[in-house]
Order: sequence, then structure tokens, then C-alpha cells
Amino acid sequence: MTRPSVGGGLPAAAAVLMLAGCGAEPGTPPGVRVQAGPQDVEVAPTQYCLDGEGRRYGTTPPVLEVSPGTAVTLTVDDEVAERGWAVQVFDDALEEQIGAVDVPDGEAVFTAINTSDVVPPAFYLVVVEDAVAACEGFSGAWPVGFIRAGG
Repeated sequence: MTRPSVGGGLPAAAAVLMLAGCGAEPGTPPGVRVQAGPQDVEVAPTQYCLDGEGRRYGTTPPVLEVSPGTAVTLTVDDEVAERGWAVQVFDDALEEQIGAVDVPDGEAVFTAINTSDVVPPAFYLVVVEDAVAACEGFSGAWPVGFIRAGG
């Protein structure tokens, strides 16, 4: 299965979010929940295939200030879990991909990352849904930024 690359399909200028909740209503894209320490945010996609049409959305992505070693939990809606997803790691400008982690098929919750797993003190994690055939390879993407204290 080919994982989409957000870097090629999502310019930094378009890498923005609108806040929304998981459990989307029909006709709206699903959200992603991100927990890091006491912080708990709902993230909407910057791009998503909705009703067979690739769409882009634009607002400012959330950025969390975190301590080193803080556990990060990413939770996706069931429809994203069923389709499949990965976590891509980007630099602080959301321009260069510096890593990727596959999530086991069917899993809706991913907990195998903490804020010290990424070398730069400022970075983005991007939840990337597997490409959707109906949208000719277009996929959902949900970025969230992190700034690690002491960096």
C-alpha cells in the first residue's frame, strides 16, 4: 500500500487547519484528536477527500508547547482507521519530511511516540490518511505543531 506524501501535495502555505471535533457529521471531514500531557486538541484536516472530491481547508494549525519526553496520543475517527493512516514528521516550517511511522491497520489510536523522539525542538506531526481511489490518490492530512521546551 502506498502512503501519500504530504510534502508534495500540501504546500507549506496550505498547511493550515480549522478546529473541529472527531465524529464528523455527514458532509464534513473527520477530525483528529491530539493529546500531549495535559493538552487535548481537536484538529481538522488541511486536505480531505469528501464525497469523491479532493478539498483543501485553510486556517492556522495548532502548535503545542511541550516538555521533553511528553507522550503524544493521536486518535482518528473510525472511517480513517478503516482506510489506514500513518504519522509523518516534518520540520518546523512544514516543508521537509524528516520521518514517518506506519500505524497498524484498523487502529484508531496511536501512542508510540513522544516529544523527544524527534530531534529538532520544533516540528510537526501530520496524520496522513491512506490515499483514496475515488479522489485519484488525494488523501486527508491533519498537521499539528510541537515546540519542545529546552530546545
